[in-house]
Amino acid sequence: MADGVASEPIPNTIASYLQALKACLKGQPAALVMDALADAEEYLRAEHAAGEGETEQQMLARIVETYGSPREVAEEYITMEKATNSPFPAREEESEGQRGPGFFGVLVDPAAYGALIYMLLSLATGIFYFTWVVTGLSLSLGLAILIIGVPFFLLFVGSVRVISWVEGRIVETLLGVRMPRRMPLKENEGTLWARIGHALSDARTWGSMLYMLLMLPLGVIYFALSVALGVTSGALIAGGIHQLATGEDHIRVDARPDIDALLNTPPGLVAVVIVGLIGILLTLHVARALGIVHGKIAESLLVRA
Repeated sequence: MADGVASEPIPNTIASYLQALKACLKGQPAALVMDALADAEEYLRAEHAAGEGETEQQMLARIVETYGSPREVAEEYITMEKATNSPFPAREEESEGQRGPGFFGVLVDPAAYGALIYMLLSLATGIFYFTWVVTGLSLSLGLAILIIGVPFFLLFVGSVRVISWVEGRIVETLLGVRMPRRMPLKENEGTLWARIGHALSDARTWGSMLYMLLMLPLGVIYFALSVALGVTSGALIAGGIHQLATGEDHIRVDARPDIDALLNTPPGLVAVVIVGLIGILLTLHVARALGIVHGKIAESLLVRA
């Protein structure tokens, strides 16, 4: 990794090294940049702590030969990212400007099924996230006048970051959107008040809380759509096939006897099954589209490089 180090200046501080690394990763997914910066910062700070009496400049001059310059580290991360197999190849094709699956192709598209599973889970996760943030903020404000309020608030902020990281892993697994794969670094340096100031000024804190609050209304919408579309379509298919096979009257339109009579014929029942199948296809397309939209929401609020 040391080739080419001499041709570029060695940063003299950890902060400047991280800035150079971020500049070399420009144009890459924000989550990749976030992971690379977290890895580099953790490694460099550990090396600085281990080097007795070394300045940051001396430490960087010592380890850059083994760890690599910012450009070399950036190239390594980009290479590793390209080598990682995505569970959603169709989603990658879309990001490169190619068309997604056709109307019937969605039946074999893993991104659609992943998004549908996410929609079904979103009501439960949305309720939990909303309750956690509202309860945590209320207790933090209520305990602010007590000495226990400060550590409680820091603990709450830390829990929000951990939960947002877990949500990111769910989003990446089910929606195929690149999210941070590293746990957020803990802020152990500085005074207690400095750490509070950092937590209050960090966009990740408020972005994660906003996301968790939004997940309740979004979860209700996602869950209602997935259940309404999926159950209705499944009921039409199951009812039509069962009535064709047994002759039992399952499909009824009491308000319109003429339509009811038309549907309760073999051609009408076949049409009902076809409508149900089309409904399944539409359900998958809606789930896939909402998965793309929600992935962008998650990326904008949970990823801060």
